[in-house]
Amino acid sequence: MSKVKYALDAGVAVVTMSDPGTLNAIDEEMIVGVSDAFERAASEARCIVLTGEGRGFCSGAKLSGGAPHRDEDGRIDAGKPLETHYNPLLLRIRDLPIPFVTAVNGIAAGAGASFALMGDLIVASENAYFLQAFRRIGLVPDAGATYVLPRMVGRARAMELTLLGEKLPARTALEWGMVNRLVPDSELLANASALALELANGPTRTLGLIRKLIWDSLDNDLPTQLRAEREAQKHAGHTADFVEGVSAFLQKRPAQFKGA
Repeated sequence: MSKVKYALDAGVAVVTMSDPGTLNAIDEEMIVGVSDAFERAASEARCIVLTGEGRGFCSGAKLSGGAPHRDEDGRIDAGKPLETHYNPLLLRIRDLPIPFVTAVNGIAAGAGASFALMGDLIVASENAYFLQAFRRIGLVPDAGATYVLPRMVGRARAMELTLLGEKLPARTALEWGMVNRLVPDSELLANASALALELANGPTRTLGLIRKLIWDSLDNDLPTQLRAEREAQKHAGHTADFVEGVSAFLQKRPAQFKGA
């Protein structure tokens, strides 16, 4: 049975990490499956939702089973899977041409927390929590955690989360600006799917340009970002959705965007 499920409906691709017995711990099969699902969704969907099956979103990397990666001297190389699998997936997520929503249920730990926090819109259930557990096993935060966290919550809180390795409840994450919505557990996927459908029905080529601008702004200075906005606006102005949006505004009717 595949550890990743894929469903496409009304332009929304729902990607589900599906190994509930391990709280969707990440092994090679899981991360390859997620990467393949995102590649497929980018070619046929207009928005993506990532969630986890069962009681948890993702408990992080699977620590049991399988021989560890070793370097040329025979020493364990805990960074090798990052180079070969995790980092390429995170860059693929950052560079998606369509919007991306995460629906976070239960535990989101380690790399699972990073996957959750990569969402353009992050919806968390009331029972969700985030955990930077790396220090508990003598490893550093990875999968982009040291990039994303300080930019979301600032240096002091990022230090607290990573150095102490304490659980961060979803309600606190909402107060800190880490998530966009907090919803009852039973309504998580419905709420995330509704947001995704709203995005999928929008001018998705332009939404892709918007998300790229926001990601780029994390590293750009103001002159560079102004130039990026100028170029993105040029491309947005060439879309059929721009023509439709202006026409709908002038005609006082809802726009019918096609993502083109």
